[in-house]
Order: sequence, then C-alpha cells, then structure tokens
Amino acid sequence: MTTSGSGSRTDTRPGAAPAVTPRLARSAAALHAALPRRRGADAGRRAVVMTMGALHDGHAALVRAAREAVGDRGQVLVTVFVNPLQFGAGEDLDRYPRTLDADVVLAVDAGADVVFAPGVGEVYPGGEPQVQIAAGPMGERLEGAFRPGHFDGMLTVVAKLLHLTEPDLAFYGRKDAQQLALIRRMVRDLNFPVDIVGVDTVREPDGLALSSRNRYLAPQERRAALALSRALFAARDAVARGAGPEDARAAAHRVLAPAADGTPPVTLDYLTLVDPSDFTEAAAAFTGEAVLAVAARVGTTRLIDNIPLPFPEGST
Repeated sequence: MTTSGSGSRTDTRPGAAPAVTPRLARSAAALHAALPRRRGADAGRRAVVMTMGALHDGHAALVRAAREAVGDRGQVLVTVFVNPLQFGAGEDLDRYPRTLDADVVLAVDAGADVVFAPGVGEVYPGGEPQVQIAAGPMGERLEGAFRPGHFDGMLTVVAKLLHLTEPDLAFYGRKDAQQLALIRRMVRDLNFPVDIVGVDTVREPDGLALSSRNRYLAPQERRAALALSRALFAARDAVARGAGPEDARAAAHRVLAPAADGTPPVTLDYLTLVDPSDFTEAAAAFTGEAVLAVAARVGTTRLIDNIPLPFPEGST
C-alpha cells in the first residue's frame, strides 16, 4: 500500500480491494456516498478516529493504529467536529483552532479514507438536543468537577458520531484517560456494537504530551508546562524503585511544588492517583494499575496529562 502526496491510496497487489480515494464529507449523506458500508464475507472492518480538529502527530498515531487494525480491505474514517456541548461558559470554543484543510492532509497521509467534518447544524439539526447522555458519577469527578457538563456533552456527541459512522472499532488517545474510561463505560452500559481501542499518549522529545492546545503556549509558558510530564515521570521512576501509591504521589508533588512559584506559574487544578475503573482516589494499599492524572493552567491555557502506574502486591 502506498499513499501519494495527493491523498490517493492504492493497493496494486493481486486480489486487492479497489483503490479508495480519500475525500472530505460535510454531511452524513455525503459520507455514506463516499464510503458505503460494505457487506458480505469479503467486507473489511470499519474504524473511526474522532477528533475536534487541529490535528497533530498524536492524531496521526491514532489513524495509523486504525489503519493497521483494519488492514487494506478495511475503512478508516476521521471525524472533525468542534462540539459546542462540551465547552462550558468561559472556555475556548470560539478560539479553538480550526485547521480543516491541514487536518484533511494529515489524516489522509496517515491512512484515512474519508474525513467527515459536519457542521453544527448537521450534528444537531434541531439545535441543542433535549435528550443527552448523562455521564453519571464518574463524569462528575476530576475533569467533570472543573468542567461541569463537559462529559455529558462529550458522550452525547460520541454516541451520535458512532451512529452516523457505524464503526466496528473506535480509537481514542489515552492522554484523555477519563474520557476514554467514560466512553468504554457508555459502550458497555448501552450495548453499542463497537470495540473501543486506546492508543498510548504521543509526546514531544522533551516529554510534553501533544495537544491541540499547546499552540496557545508562548515559549516561556511551554517551558513551564514541562513540569507536568516531569512530575509524572518522577512518580513513574519512584514506582520503578518499588514505591507505593503514597510515595509516588509525593514524588510528583515535589516536582510540581516549585513550578507553582515559577514565571509563569503552573497553577494546579489537581494531581491525583485514581483507580481507572471509576476514577476514584486510589487508596494507600491499592494494587494493580492506577492512573496518575494531572491538570494545570499555564498562562491562559489549561493542560491535562496522565501516566499509568503499576502497583504489584507488596509495593510500599
């Protein structure tokens, strides 16, 4: 399989599926016309990667993982939709970066067949939907506490996009760990016929987790933001030396404490070790894989990051 600079994807091997030309679809009707659902024994699987645009290498990693999973006979869709339901008052809906032309190029180069970029009127034709998904108790913790209603809006649009795209698999980044956990819970609780696949966080060489919001950071702010990943790595290193949950938390806090007094300051919203099944605080005697999650503001930009930490029996 080769991907040309113009975005055509062609497989010249004998017996291969017909070539698919990636394209942009702005409506559900256009999406289904551009990439009809194949049926029968020879039909490949369909994968979707949901994004809000402003794509970067982290999104490309999701698309590549989706393409690898479904193979040459499968279909890969990338959705680009800035969902107003998941932005609260005072958040950055209006200034959220919108770079659709560049997004299509990145998605196609990574292996997408179609980019589905509907407008708000296409996704919510009657205005804000009266019936929405409720995230429940897990959606009220951490990010949900700082951004009330965020996860309700996120799950509502994910549910709609799953219906519109009809995938067999859906790929999401592990950087948004609470989001991933809630999507998995919704799919399980509401019997969506789709497999949810998490893909590891992609980082810059200096450790900063890739995010569409990183472009808001001035150079000095970006340097300050490295305290988040350094705190997580300090906890990871402590766990590798046999530390338990309390010592892992303490190692991360030792890195973040001086950052609060830096220029610019890193203003912490939370740094917490949680059970990934429900995002409740992990107890001091917790065993298994926990998630150390952090959120902070650097200047006017709010960033999140996390790292999984394994705690075997006997860790202290």
